Amino acid sequence: MGLGLAALGRPAYIDLGRDGDLGADRGVEALERRCHQVLDAAWAAGVRYLDAARSYGRAEAFLGSWLEARGIDPAAVTVGSKWGYRYVGDWRMDAETHEVKDHSLAALTRQAAESRALLDGHLDLYQVHSATLDSGVLEDRAVLDELARLRDQGLVIGLSTSGPGQAATIRRALELGAGGLAPFACVQATWNLLEPSAGPALAEASAAGWGVIVKEAVANGRLTPHGDGPAAATLGPVAARHGVGVDAVALAAVLANPWADVVLSGAVSPAQLEANLAAVGVELDEQELAALAGLAEPAEAYWRARAALAWS
Repeated sequence: MGLGLAALGRPAYIDLGRDGDLGADRGVEALERRCHQVLDAAWAAGVRYLDAARSYGRAEAFLGSWLEARGIDPAAVTVGSKWGYRYVGDWRMDAETHEVKDHSLAALTRQAAESRALLDGHLDLYQVHSATLDSGVLEDRAVLDELARLRDQGLVIGLSTSGPGQAATIRRALELGAGGLAPFACVQATWNLLEPSAGPALAEASAAGWGVIVKEAVANGRLTPHGDGPAAATLGPVAARHGVGVDAVALAAVLANPWADVVLSGAVSPAQLEANLAAVGVELDEQELAALAGLAEPAEAYWRARAALAWS
């Protein structure tokens, strides 16, 4: 399992129950302390993949200050980040817009330099943030050439995906990679019990030798104690049988996929992280996995519901 910093690098995010989980103090210094606390807990638990992005507020800066303060050897940890979105929320909870997409060559060159400076020799994996077919980034020769240049300088290049078209985006990236037209070697995608549509494409990516990272495995809080409805009714009995929380069951279902190399926790406290990491010790049987598979929603409906979540 890895740790994603999307919810720790900025004051507002779209996770259910965030007010209770994170608390009222969202100042820069308070969030940096919290981020370091969670990173310390993750490190002590053996987590060695850490995930950030340029648009996660100050996540890269918080991660960089932690790596420096703890004297972490770059060879002892794998750090991934992403380019393609800018954080524009101005550290305000009530910002009308929190992040803006920009998949241009200018954005790539600027943000790659920023990420490298903040992470100071620790950056291993650099990904296109939320690549989609309609953004055109996969067909932009100048961007792909610059990504290849970064690969030749030692970075692993990947892409993350979002939205109901994830599978098509992943397959197009695989086509480009197989044809030598793109330098991709890793994909980070949303897969959870409510939105498993990218699964077959992720299996294809794994078969092609790509690394596969899974994000949003608890569906922005819908598959945690903050969720309700049919998911809670199905997850609860399974969690009780295994003596863990419902979040651990949701994460264990992701880990059960043979193509999942790293599954991200988005925890915002050491206690929440501990509850998430309990998933590693949960082995779901076929009957349980079949029951949990029944929670899947149509992809379009899932992404509409996600888009309606409030930043809090």
